[in-house]
Amino acid sequence: MNTTAQPLVQVKDVEKIFRRGSEEIHILRNLNLEVTPGEFLALMGPSGSGKTTLLNLIGGLDRPTQGSVAVNSQRIDQLSDRQLAGWRAHHVGLVFQLYNLLPTLTAEKNVDLPLLLTHLSKSERRQHVEAALKVVGLSHRARHYPRQLSGGEQQRVGIARAIVTDPTLLLCDEPTGDLDRQSGDDILALLQALNREHGKTIIMVTHDPHASHRATRTLYLNKGQLSQDMPE
Repeated sequence: MNTTAQPLVQVKDVEKIFRRGSEEIHILRNLNLEVTPGEFLALMGPSGSGKTTLLNLIGGLDRPTQGSVAVNSQRIDQLSDRQLAGWRAHHVGLVFQLYNLLPTLTAEKNVDLPLLLTHLSKSERRQHVEAALKVVGLSHRARHYPRQLSGGEQQRVGIARAIVTDPTLLLCDEPTGDLDRQSGDDILALLQALNREHGKTIIMVTHDPHASHRATRTLYLNKGQLSQDMPE
Protein backbone atom coordinates (compact mmCIF):
# COMPACT_ATOMS: atom_id res chain seq x y z
CA MET A 1 0.00 0.00 0.00
CA ASN A 2 1.32 3.43 -0.99
CA THR A 3 0.67 5.64 2.01
CA THR A 4 1.72 8.80 0.12
CA ALA A 5 -0.87 8.30 -2.63
CA GLN A 6 -3.89 10.54 -3.02
CA PRO A 7 -6.82 8.82 -1.27
CA LEU A 8 -9.05 6.85 -3.61
CA VAL A 9 -11.98 6.98 -1.17
CA GLN A 10 -12.70 10.01 1.02
CA VAL A 11 -15.60 9.96 3.47
CA LYS A 12 -15.87 13.27 5.31
CA ASP A 13 -18.03 14.16 8.31
CA VAL A 14 -20.68 11.64 7.28
CA GLU A 15 -23.87 11.22 9.26
CA LYS A 16 -26.44 8.59 8.42
CA ILE A 17 -29.82 8.73 10.10
CA PHE A 18 -32.69 6.35 9.52
CA ARG A 19 -36.17 7.43 10.55
CA ARG A 20 -38.72 5.01 11.97
CA GLY A 21 -41.90 6.93 12.57
CA SER A 22 -40.98 9.85 14.82
CA GLU A 23 -37.80 8.10 15.99
CA GLU A 24 -34.37 8.97 14.56
CA ILE A 25 -31.76 6.21 14.53
CA HIS A 26 -28.20 7.52 14.17
CA ILE A 27 -26.17 4.83 12.41
CA LEU A 28 -23.05 6.83 11.51
CA ARG A 29 -21.89 9.91 13.42
CA ASN A 30 -19.43 12.45 11.98
CA LEU A 31 -17.49 9.59 10.38
CA ASN A 32 -14.27 10.14 8.43
CA LEU A 33 -12.39 7.58 6.34
CA GLU A 34 -9.68 7.59 3.69
CA VAL A 35 -8.72 4.55 1.62
CA THR A 36 -5.65 4.65 -0.60
CA PRO A 37 -5.34 2.94 -4.02
CA GLY A 38 -4.37 -0.72 -3.73
CA GLU A 39 -5.42 -1.03 -0.09
CA PHE A 40 -7.27 -4.06 1.31
CA LEU A 41 -9.34 -2.69 4.18
CA ALA A 42 -11.36 -4.82 6.58
CA LEU A 43 -14.27 -3.21 8.43
CA MET A 44 -15.30 -4.96 11.64
CA GLY A 45 -17.78 -4.23 14.39
CA PRO A 46 -20.79 -5.62 16.21
CA SER A 47 -24.06 -6.37 14.42
CA GLY A 48 -25.98 -3.19 13.69
CA SER A 49 -22.88 -0.99 13.98
CA GLY A 50 -23.31 0.36 10.45
CA LYS A 51 -20.64 -1.60 8.55
CA THR A 52 -22.91 -2.45 5.63
CA THR A 53 -24.38 1.05 5.68
CA LEU A 54 -20.89 2.52 5.27
CA LEU A 55 -20.11 0.06 2.48
CA ASN A 56 -23.33 1.05 0.71
CA LEU A 57 -22.44 4.74 0.95
CA ILE A 58 -19.01 4.13 -0.58
CA GLY A 59 -20.57 2.02 -3.33
CA GLY A 60 -23.21 4.59 -4.19
CA LEU A 61 -26.06 2.32 -3.11
CA ASP A 62 -27.17 4.82 -0.47
CA ARG A 63 -26.64 8.49 0.32
CA PRO A 64 -25.43 10.13 3.53
CA THR A 65 -27.82 12.25 5.57
CA GLN A 66 -25.03 14.79 5.64
CA GLY A 67 -21.32 14.91 4.83
CA SER A 68 -19.57 13.89 1.62
CA VAL A 69 -18.42 10.71 -0.11
CA ALA A 70 -15.84 10.98 -2.90
CA VAL A 71 -14.24 8.25 -5.00
CA ASN A 72 -11.30 9.22 -7.21
CA SER A 73 -12.01 12.85 -6.27
CA GLN A 74 -15.59 12.62 -7.59
CA ARG A 75 -18.37 13.53 -5.15
CA ILE A 76 -20.70 10.60 -5.67
CA ASP A 77 -23.16 11.91 -3.07
CA GLN A 78 -23.90 14.79 -5.47
CA LEU A 79 -24.74 12.60 -8.48
CA SER A 80 -28.31 12.10 -9.66
CA ASP A 81 -29.82 8.62 -9.40
CA ARG A 82 -29.23 8.06 -13.12
CA GLN A 83 -25.64 9.31 -12.96
CA LEU A 84 -25.02 7.16 -9.90
CA ALA A 85 -26.27 4.02 -11.66
CA GLY A 86 -23.86 4.67 -14.52
CA TRP A 87 -21.03 5.40 -12.12
CA ARG A 88 -21.60 2.14 -10.19
CA ALA A 89 -21.63 0.13 -13.41
CA HIS A 90 -18.10 1.29 -14.25
CA HIS A 91 -16.47 1.74 -10.85
CA VAL A 92 -17.91 -0.71 -8.32
CA GLY A 93 -17.79 -4.50 -8.06
CA LEU A 94 -20.00 -5.98 -5.33
CA VAL A 95 -19.53 -9.34 -3.61
CA PHE A 96 -22.38 -10.51 -1.37
CA GLN A 97 -22.59 -13.05 1.44
CA LEU A 98 -25.31 -15.08 -0.30
CA TYR A 99 -23.78 -14.81 -3.81
CA ASN A 100 -26.95 -13.31 -5.43
CA LEU A 101 -26.56 -15.44 -8.57
CA LEU A 102 -29.53 -15.90 -10.89
CA PRO A 103 -30.39 -19.63 -10.72
CA THR A 104 -31.66 -19.78 -14.31
CA LEU A 105 -28.35 -18.55 -15.76
CA THR A 106 -25.07 -20.40 -16.16
CA ALA A 107 -21.92 -19.16 -14.44
CA GLU A 108 -20.75 -17.37 -17.59
CA LYS A 109 -24.14 -15.71 -18.10
CA ASN A 110 -24.17 -14.53 -14.47
CA VAL A 111 -20.71 -13.02 -14.93
CA ASP A 112 -21.83 -11.36 -18.18
CA LEU A 113 -24.68 -9.44 -16.51
CA PRO A 114 -22.72 -6.28 -15.52
CA LEU A 115 -21.33 -6.03 -19.06
CA LEU A 116 -24.83 -5.63 -20.47
CA LEU A 117 -24.69 -2.06 -19.11
CA THR A 118 -21.58 -1.31 -21.17
CA HIS A 119 -21.05 -0.61 -24.88
CA LEU A 120 -18.94 -3.72 -25.43
CA SER A 121 -19.76 -6.00 -28.34
CA LYS A 122 -20.87 -9.59 -27.73
CA SER A 123 -17.42 -10.94 -28.62
CA GLU A 124 -15.71 -8.39 -26.36
CA ARG A 125 -18.05 -9.32 -23.51
CA ARG A 126 -17.22 -13.00 -24.04
CA GLN A 127 -13.51 -12.23 -23.78
CA HIS A 128 -14.03 -10.31 -20.52
CA VAL A 129 -16.15 -13.13 -19.06
CA GLU A 130 -13.57 -15.77 -19.99
CA ALA A 131 -10.79 -13.70 -18.42
CA ALA A 132 -12.74 -13.14 -15.19
CA LEU A 133 -13.61 -16.82 -14.82
CA LYS A 134 -9.97 -17.72 -15.47
CA VAL A 135 -8.81 -15.35 -12.70
CA VAL A 136 -11.10 -17.08 -10.18
CA GLY A 137 -10.16 -20.57 -11.44
CA LEU A 138 -13.56 -21.54 -12.84
CA SER A 139 -13.07 -21.66 -16.61
CA HIS A 140 -14.06 -25.34 -16.54
CA ARG A 141 -17.37 -24.56 -14.79
CA ALA A 142 -18.48 -21.74 -17.10
CA ARG A 143 -21.58 -23.54 -18.39
CA HIS A 144 -22.72 -24.92 -15.05
CA TYR A 145 -25.74 -23.51 -13.23
CA PRO A 146 -25.51 -22.30 -9.60
CA ARG A 147 -27.29 -25.44 -8.36
CA GLN A 148 -24.46 -27.50 -9.86
CA LEU A 149 -21.77 -25.54 -7.99
CA SER A 150 -20.56 -25.70 -4.40
CA GLY A 151 -20.93 -22.68 -2.14
CA GLY A 152 -17.28 -21.77 -2.65
CA GLU A 153 -17.64 -22.05 -6.41
CA GLN A 154 -20.76 -19.90 -6.37
CA GLN A 155 -18.86 -17.22 -4.46
CA ARG A 156 -16.05 -17.41 -7.02
CA VAL A 157 -18.63 -16.77 -9.73
CA GLY A 158 -19.83 -13.81 -7.65
CA ILE A 159 -16.27 -12.47 -7.50
CA ALA A 160 -15.81 -13.00 -11.26
CA ARG A 161 -19.01 -11.01 -11.83
CA ALA A 162 -17.68 -8.26 -9.54
CA ILE A 163 -14.33 -7.93 -11.35
CA VAL A 164 -15.49 -8.44 -14.96
CA THR A 165 -15.81 -4.68 -15.60
CA ASP A 166 -12.36 -4.01 -14.02
CA PRO A 167 -13.93 -1.76 -11.36
CA THR A 168 -12.17 0.92 -9.35
CA LEU A 169 -13.39 -0.62 -6.08
CA LEU A 170 -14.23 -4.14 -4.97
CA LEU A 171 -16.72 -4.04 -2.08
CA CYS A 172 -17.31 -7.29 -0.20
CA ASP A 173 -20.06 -7.72 2.39
CA GLU A 174 -19.30 -10.78 4.57
CA PRO A 175 -17.94 -12.72 1.56
CA THR A 176 -17.13 -15.80 3.65
CA GLY A 177 -20.11 -15.62 6.01
CA ASP A 178 -22.01 -18.48 4.36
CA LEU A 179 -19.01 -20.75 3.74
CA ASP A 180 -17.18 -23.43 5.72
CA ARG A 181 -13.67 -22.59 6.91
CA GLN A 182 -11.81 -24.21 4.01
CA SER A 183 -14.01 -22.63 1.33
CA GLY A 184 -13.79 -19.32 3.17
CA ASP A 185 -10.00 -19.52 3.26
CA ASP A 186 -9.97 -20.18 -0.48
CA ILE A 187 -12.09 -17.08 -1.11
CA LEU A 188 -9.88 -14.96 1.15
CA ALA A 189 -6.79 -16.19 -0.67
CA LEU A 190 -8.43 -15.19 -3.95
CA LEU A 191 -9.23 -11.70 -2.62
CA GLN A 192 -5.64 -11.37 -1.42
CA ALA A 193 -4.38 -12.33 -4.88
CA LEU A 194 -6.68 -9.79 -6.51
CA ASN A 195 -5.26 -7.17 -4.17
CA ARG A 196 -1.59 -8.10 -4.38
CA GLU A 197 -1.26 -9.31 -7.96
CA HIS A 198 -3.93 -7.28 -9.73
CA GLY A 199 -3.79 -4.13 -7.60
CA LYS A 200 -7.48 -4.17 -6.71
CA THR A 201 -8.61 -1.82 -3.95
CA ILE A 202 -10.85 -3.89 -1.67
CA ILE A 203 -13.09 -2.93 1.23
CA MET A 204 -14.44 -5.95 3.08
CA VAL A 205 -17.04 -6.04 5.83
CA THR A 206 -16.54 -9.04 8.11
CA HIS A 207 -17.28 -10.22 11.62
CA ASP A 208 -14.50 -12.81 11.47
CA PRO A 209 -11.03 -11.85 12.85
CA HIS A 210 -9.59 -14.73 10.82
CA ALA A 211 -10.80 -13.00 7.65
CA SER A 212 -9.63 -9.55 8.72
CA HIS A 213 -6.05 -10.85 9.10
CA ARG A 214 -5.88 -11.14 5.30
CA ALA A 215 -6.40 -7.39 4.93
CA THR A 216 -3.65 -4.77 4.93
CA ARG A 217 -5.58 -2.68 7.49
CA THR A 218 -8.49 -3.26 9.86
CA LEU A 219 -10.81 -0.63 11.29
CA TYR A 220 -13.56 -1.15 13.86
CA LEU A 221 -16.95 0.52 13.69
CA ASN A 222 -18.79 1.04 16.95
CA LYS A 223 -21.48 3.54 17.93
CA GLY A 224 -21.20 5.22 14.55
CA GLN A 225 -17.46 5.89 14.79
CA LEU A 226 -14.38 4.26 13.29
CA SER A 227 -11.38 3.27 15.37
CA GLN A 228 -8.14 1.32 14.94
CA ASP A 229 -8.84 -0.41 18.25
CA MET A 230 -11.29 -3.22 18.84
CA PRO A 231 -14.21 -2.02 21.01
CA GLU A 232 -14.30 -3.49 24.50
